[in-house]
Amino acid sequence: MRTTTITALLVLLGLAAPLARADDSGLDNQVRIGLYYIHYASNADDISGPYTPPGLNLRIDDLETLYLAYVRRLSTHFELELAVGYPPLTKTVGRGPAMLGSVPYNGQVISTARWLAPSLLLNYKFFDDAAKLRPYVGIGVNYTDFYSRQSTSAGDAVTGGPTSISLPSSIGPVGAVGLSYGISDRFRAYASYSVSYVHSRLTADTAGLIHTTNIDFNPRALVVSVGYSF
Repeated sequence: MRTTTITALLVLLGLAAPLARADDSGLDNQVRIGLYYIHYASNADDISGPYTPPGLNLRIDDLETLYLAYVRRLSTHFELELAVGYPPLTKTVGRGPAMLGSVPYNGQVISTARWLAPSLLLNYKFFDDAAKLRPYVGIGVNYTDFYSRQSTSAGDAVTGGPTSISLPSSIGPVGAVGLSYGISDRFRAYASYSVSYVHSRLTADTAGLIHTTNIDFNPRALVVSVGYSF
């Protein structure tokens, strides 16, 4: 999957290159700032490992974070967008039985992580540059790096002691649809909705006892932003 996605990224950049040309207005560059509203359509295997009862699973809490992007205008209809969110604190919540013996499980925040997830998209914009309203669609590649991975006190209680968390990075496709509205020659307002494929394997190590699960995070992101062209 990773090799295929890297190949797709190179193809995307290759396709974008011949589309680039100067804009007579000189406004080929744009920065955007706004808000990400992220819903995780997550799906995880039941947790496996020593002394693990059946039916232990996880869910990921939704969140909001800052959206930032640099956009390069390639032509009237094409642009290249590099988007990133301020690394949010993502909470993993237990799903399954209410208790594991005397320890609460269902609904407990058992681990946290921050992630940096830049996406590179090639967008196709409908209508011409003079249009106030311009719908667009985009396709590209997302890279997600998880860091500051921590087991909470509730997670340590579930696993039976201090636990270290491993969550490898992910590379996958991303698609988006959006709408922009021209406020002035330099400012536009944007609303977009994107779907990304993000997959990782969570490993919890408690004094050598290993518990694992595969997680499809599958974030759905609604973005509201303002762009300034220069």
